[in-house]
Order: sequence, then C-alpha cells, then structure tokens
Amino acid sequence: MSGFEQSNFNNIFHEMIKKSLFTQRQIEIILNQKNLVESQFSISKGAYFRQVSQSRSKLIGLYYSIILLRGLGIILPDDIDVISRLSEQISVTQDSDVFPEKEEQIIDVMDKAIRQIVGM
Repeated sequence: MSGFEQSNFNNIFHEMIKKSLFTQRQIEIILNQKNLVESQFSISKGAYFRQVSQSRSKLIGLYYSIILLRGLGIILPDDIDVISRLSEQISVTQDSDVFPEKEEQIIDVMDKAIRQIVGM
C-alpha cells in the first residue's frame, strides 16, 4: 500500500489502526476522500471504489453507534471528554519524532484509559 507506510504516521497510529474497526487501507482511503492526504493506490478503480463504499459504510455505522451508545447512556459525557483529550494528544504525535519507549507508554496509557471507559 503506497503512501501509508511512506507517510509520517508513527507506531502509535499503526497500533490504533490494529485495534480499530478499520484496515490501514480504509484509513488511507478515508484520508484521501476527505482531502487530508493525497495517496496513489496500486489497485483497480473498481476495487478502489468498492473500498470507498466499504469505508463510508463503516463510518456511517460508527457514527450511528456513537449516537446510540451516547443516547442509551453507555458513553457518558466524561467519556467523550477523555476521548477528545486522547485524540488531541495523539494528533500532536503525528508530526513529531517520538522515541519507541515513549510510544509504548502512550499506547499503554491510551489502552488503560479506553479499558477504564468501557468498564465491562
């Protein structure tokens, strides 16, 4: 997959993608479709647009899930605050050099926070 491995994404983002509902290619396609990253894909147009459709469906499902879980009181306002703060802190690491030891600490803190939010 060209572009993604050559981008400035660090191990933190790769670990987050592994734990997410999206594949690396789907993340790259979403970034490309939102004009956040310009990437070239070594797949046919048909395969690309099929993956665009799959990515769009996953995003729609994700947003409906967030609204549903928030509406049912499963995701609480404090949870949203924690997620927002984690997101802001992670976005800072995107364009900076992070030592491998620090990456592990960041991933560990994020994992513990998410597990605490889930609380099941």
